[in-house]
Amino acid sequence: MKSPKLYLNDTGLLTHLLGVTDGRLHEEPRLLGPILENFVALELCKQVRLYTMAFPSMPEQFNIVAAHHRLEAVWHGPSPDSAPTIVMLHEGLGCVAGWRDWPARLSRETGLGVLVYSRWGYGGSDPVAPPRPLGYMHDEALDSLPEVLAAAGVRDAILLGHSDGASIALIYAGSSLSKLAGAPRIRGLALLAPHVFCEEISVAAISRAREAYLHGDLRERLARHHGENVDGAFWGWNRVWLDPGFRDWNLEEFLPGIEVPVLVIQSQTDPYGTLAQVEAIERGVRGPFSRRILPECGHAPQKDRPDETTAAVIDFVARTLL
Repeated sequence: MKSPKLYLNDTGLLTHLLGVTDGRLHEEPRLLGPILENFVALELCKQVRLYTMAFPSMPEQFNIVAAHHRLEAVWHGPSPDSAPTIVMLHEGLGCVAGWRDWPARLSRETGLGVLVYSRWGYGGSDPVAPPRPLGYMHDEALDSLPEVLAAAGVRDAILLGHSDGASIALIYAGSSLSKLAGAPRIRGLALLAPHVFCEEISVAAISRAREAYLHGDLRERLARHHGENVDGAFWGWNRVWLDPGFRDWNLEEFLPGIEVPVLVIQSQTDPYGTLAQVEAIERGVRGPFSRRILPECGHAPQKDRPDETTAAVIDFVARTLL
């Protein structure tokens, strides 16, 4: 095996450091070979960088086994060995496909890797038969998510969660599991429309979703992303939130365990939750807190206000990774 070679990223500087002049090259022509090799290697590197910018790598699709279930996953951008990772946790009716092109955009504009996966019972992951337990978000955060991070090789992460996914991020980050030796380093939480307790406005909106699923076109629209999982995905989520026992659901006990920076993006007109959720998180966490409140926006700011939401996330990532 040949020995590794070291190239200087400025061929002009190389010739200066070696004291190479036209006269010396005439006297010692053997110097020309290594200098020319250095120049060619640098030009090839430039072409690779230009090609990568013009034609970004295709996302890698793969499967993860977590908590004994196969989960579909997609990786965008750099590997966890070369850059931190944004781990995206979808909403209660979401999946990999539900994020659309946003993961690719985040990877492209931050330069980070982005891991997206569908939880058990969603999208192309293994099916689940309802009913789900009332503590299904705790199960996802404490049983499944640690195994997902380990299986994907994530080492250094920002958790980006939407709705249920934001709640899962809060549970994990506030638990002792995130502090264990060998666990990935969680650098921050970017939370879209998070829930830390059940509100009447949430119950009312989820009741309307039930009617839309039974009598409208919601089932058809969800089936485009979930396929055969559509009924399990919907009823597993809907029946939990409408269960009278879920009215006492509360995550505030996990908030004092969160010492990393937290960004909350919330709509003033979110039909599924109020600013009381934001205020509870701000009171409870111990790390730096920032909020971005969007007017005239629904429950999915990444879809309703994509540019503002993306800019807020990118700014948060840049500040967090400084």
